[in-house]
Amino acid sequence: MDPVVEVVAMILGFLAWIMVGVTIPNRYWKTSTVDGSVITTSTLYENLWMSCATDSTGVHNCREFPSLLALSGYLQASRALMIASVVLGTFGLVATLIGMQCCKAAEDNQVLKGKLAGTGGVFFILQGLCTMISVSWYAFNITQEFFNPLYPGTKFELGEGLYIGWCSGTLAICAGVCLVFSCKTNTDEKPAYAYQPSRGTIYSAGAASRRDAQSTYDKNAYV
Repeated sequence: MDPVVEVVAMILGFLAWIMVGVTIPNRYWKTSTVDGSVITTSTLYENLWMSCATDSTGVHNCREFPSLLALSGYLQASRALMIASVVLGTFGLVATLIGMQCCKAAEDNQVLKGKLAGTGGVFFILQGLCTMISVSWYAFNITQEFFNPLYPGTKFELGEGLYIGWCSGTLAICAGVCLVFSCKTNTDEKPAYAYQPSRGTIYSAGAASRRDAQSTYDKNAYV
């Protein structure tokens, strides 16, 4: 594998992992819309964990969601996917770091290092998919409620946390693709076979043995 590709993939994967850590606690996954409002006295915004409100004076107050079982199904799934994304990204970073050629770990076994780098790429791809599914599912529910004329509650718009999540997922998938499709093992080495003499050599040796035995027999016959 090209060392430059490894370094670029490692940097992209690390940035994606950092951005996932920024996305999860970000409070602005969705913000209340001002469409059709002349005067806005307060702004509502939510994420996966809490709901907050800010008034015109700048004072804000946040309230965590009281019950996990009372949450919507997509919200629980988004939480699980984001946590899984962090875990997969951690595994991807560790596997890629060990599999890099500049790392001294397992430097005598290049095949193993290549497999570790490819495994890290798979982890990065899974991380990106989990992040993209989570933020896209969350954004789909926001837009569905926004364009529903019969929805009685507060309508929200896409917040900055979703855009950070989309960027994180894109970087993670790019890092994983670079590692997986650039990972190659050295298949040019030919296996060592045990030495086997040619048939002609075997036949010559057998003929010489028979001649020696015949001459010995002839000598014994005259004794």
